[in-house]
Amino acid sequence: MRLLKFFWWSCVAVFCGLLLSLSGAYLYLSPGLPSVDSLRRIQLQIPLRIYSSDAKLIAEFGEMRRTPIRFADIPPNFIKALLSAEDDNFANHYGVDLSSLMRAATQLLKSGGQIQSGGSTITMQVAKNFFLTNERSFSRKINEILLALQIERELSKDEILELYVNKIYLGNRAYGIEAAAQVYYGKPMHDLSLGQMAMIAGLPKAPSRFNPLVNPQRSKERRDWILGRMYKLGKIDQGQYQTALAEPIDASYHVPTPEVQAPYIAEMARAEMVGRYGSEAYTEGFHVTTTVPSNLQEAANEAVRSGLISYDQRHGYRGPESRLPGMTREAWQAELAKQKTQNGIEPAFVTQVLKSGIMVLTRSGQEETVAWDSMKWARPFLNTNSLGPRPQKPDDVVQVGDLIRVLRQPDGNLAFSQIPAAQGALVSLDPKNGAIRALVGGFSFEQSNYNRATQAKRQPGSSFKPFIYSAALDKGYTAATLVNDAPIVFADDNLDQVWRPKNDTNTFLGPIRLREALYKSRNLVSIRLLQAIGIDYALDYVSRFGFNKQDLPRNLSMALGTANLAPVEIAGGWSTFANGGYKIQPYLIQSIHSRNGDPLYIANPPSAPGENDDQPATVVDPAALAENIPAPASTVPTPAVAERIVDARTTYILTSMLQDVIKRGTGRRALAMGRGDIAGKTGTTNESKDSWFSGFNADYMTTVWTGFDQPESLGSHEFGGTVALPIWMSYMSAALKDKPEHMLPEPPGLLTLRIDPVSGRAASPGTPNAYFEVFKNEDSPPPMNELDPGTSAPGSPLPADDAAPIDLF
Repeated sequence: MRLLKFFWWSCVAVFCGLLLSLSGAYLYLSPGLPSVDSLRRIQLQIPLRIYSSDAKLIAEFGEMRRTPIRFADIPPNFIKALLSAEDDNFANHYGVDLSSLMRAATQLLKSGGQIQSGGSTITMQVAKNFFLTNERSFSRKINEILLALQIERELSKDEILELYVNKIYLGNRAYGIEAAAQVYYGKPMHDLSLGQMAMIAGLPKAPSRFNPLVNPQRSKERRDWILGRMYKLGKIDQGQYQTALAEPIDASYHVPTPEVQAPYIAEMARAEMVGRYGSEAYTEGFHVTTTVPSNLQEAANEAVRSGLISYDQRHGYRGPESRLPGMTREAWQAELAKQKTQNGIEPAFVTQVLKSGIMVLTRSGQEETVAWDSMKWARPFLNTNSLGPRPQKPDDVVQVGDLIRVLRQPDGNLAFSQIPAAQGALVSLDPKNGAIRALVGGFSFEQSNYNRATQAKRQPGSSFKPFIYSAALDKGYTAATLVNDAPIVFADDNLDQVWRPKNDTNTFLGPIRLREALYKSRNLVSIRLLQAIGIDYALDYVSRFGFNKQDLPRNLSMALGTANLAPVEIAGGWSTFANGGYKIQPYLIQSIHSRNGDPLYIANPPSAPGENDDQPATVVDPAALAENIPAPASTVPTPAVAERIVDARTTYILTSMLQDVIKRGTGRRALAMGRGDIAGKTGTTNESKDSWFSGFNADYMTTVWTGFDQPESLGSHEFGGTVALPIWMSYMSAALKDKPEHMLPEPPGLLTLRIDPVSGRAASPGTPNAYFEVFKNEDSPPPMNELDPGTSAPGSPLPADDAAPIDLF
């Protein structure tokens, strides 16, 4: 009896000691424990996602790949697999499983004090993952147990599981089971098979050790063990068990695949989001919708790629990127692995040279044929203006061991190619409000993420002339005003320099109407026109279009487009001509939504009023607009009317003049589009270092630039009409396909008169070769007999006195 009493009281003492120890530990540690209630408000890190205006994924940014999933959407078979692997008593315990803890304690004793396993339940893992570190210590374990008990008191089992499956790390930057399903199988969780679910359920224990991409055999062993546990616990029947066991380990690495190739758009949106939200842009799960429709962006991609390749092949083959003859197939394959595919142009090694073409080894390890017909363009490049002899057979072009480039054709065959040396940019806007509809910043983002559409400041050449003509039309000159297209010399006595501007053809046409001068792009007329209206007036006027006055040269060379401007600036300025005279600002982000779908920002740009508006909409004070400030959609005010900066009659007349550039001027190639509603202007700088075309109808304003990053000549026979215009045509033909012709209606205050082509004045009856011209009411020219000879008026010739030089510098 004494022995029994001793044993009894010893047990009581041990129990009381343990109770006192736990109580003391609780009293000591509990003040420092975080509030479990915060789990209800937890914000898991979710990457930034950028979408097109038609909801197609453009890009995803963020270190953690995560797509939270609700408990109701978790497949039941996955829950069974997870609990079988991690915590088969989850439904019955209260956060701590005593049997698991005892097993862990036994392992601890056997190992001489080394912690082997923690005996953790799923609830304890939630406590550790959200509140604690991975430190292996007794104090951390006690905190984990105390937190698990609190979590079980305050959260339901479903809530605990939902937190767990969305938080856990599962390898390859995948956080949460939905992200893991996408990374390993490229499909959502509910589409996985039982075997695939069991594989993912085996990852929490050791994401690297049981990773199916790194250790497929160990991953299979872990999966099969979990399936066996499920069968043993009665969670699946024998048929399901055997079927799942027979499944191969077919996991492969899947990254979020953009549905739209728009890397320059993605980078612009990312930079703007970081500017707004800082580092939280990458973790708060923002859903950004851009103004770019996927079909227009794809059309722009193809237009720039095809246009630059076409230009590049006109100037010959520059030779292989490297030459490695006599190497093994394995060595070639290793070298190919170092090369990047750029905008679809793949690296390949020449393995055989045949009469009918060549055989090449591609990065996929396959040998494929490149037909001779696709190589006939490859005359040797000598310099920008010279080519070698036309090749007669494949070995005139390549040798075995040459590292070349090939381009996959729509039919699957390969064509001989090379990466273009020249670059290009395209910007397309909605001229009514400045929404960017397509943007390409270079041939290949993989080659260079330098965005030439927004960052490259280049001289626009003659594509800048419409701004000077608009200034003149707003000052009283007309499309019929005669200007002398004749040689002119300007001297600067201080610098002892002489400037002799000339036309690109080095010819002179004498007195010529402004309309004709614009569509024939006569440089000397533009200079005389700027001289007549005055540089100060022109600078003030042109800066209205959104150009920084400091970027505009304060001399007559401005008339020839010597300012350094980015394509997006040119497109924004030209939009004023397309929208009837209103200033717009290009913008990219249409809306920003939170992870929960709540609107945080809705773009509300000042816009040109509708064509059928009798009165402008009520103008909202710009200070009241949510510019750059998050605002729910319900609070977005009525769009403000953009500022009018040009008379609508001026833009109408100028548009008709720019339409003549297409009909009979330097843009005649665009007649092939078969549309009567397009207007535009070419631009080519000295020595053809920059090639431009800007053009529009009432729906789209598009600017294209081409040139070399380090300015050099595109070639003596290359102009805006040969390099930039074909790209513009390709894009605009796709953008306007199946769309009716759309031109702004004629504004009031205009009249049409028959004009004498010799004098530029109203024609008398019977005047030979008289033509019709559009004028503002107040600027219509008088008849011949109402103006004395030698008098200058807006409708008459500008003075042609070249005796007085003007200082340019």
